[in-house]
Amino acid sequence: MSDPLDLTGAWEGIFNYPRGLPPGDFRAELRDAAGAITGETEERGDADQAGLTLHALIVGTRSGTAVAFTKRYDALARAADPVRYEGTLSPDGDEITGRWSIPGSWSGSFIMVRAARRTAPAAVEMAETVR
Repeated sequence: MSDPLDLTGAWEGIFNYPRGLPPGDFRAELRDAAGAITGETEERGDADQAGLTLHALIVGTRSGTAVAFTKRYDALARAADPVRYEGTLSPDGDEITGRWSIPGSWSGSFIMVRAARRTAPAAVEMAETVR
């Protein structure tokens, strides 16, 4: 039986900035191997990187419903500032809420929602009339 809290799959999220700045949105593709998390994110650039799509890699852990990971951007302008995420997975395994931070700089809240669970195709039964 698979772990119902496995994070593997597509996620959509929003992170809130401090100081009344507008929130940002992102998409993530996560892989969860018995609590070891890896993945990638994609989001729109802001301010000095407006119009660009920013990519980042994720590495972290899940222990029960506790989730922690670090996001490192590919873009040189942001590569020096890894972002730390710490959150709690909902009991159904479809939502993560928590806080993100760039130590000594910025922090805010975030929420991630599973885009869709990957499930095995359901078996289809058909009745056939034999004559």
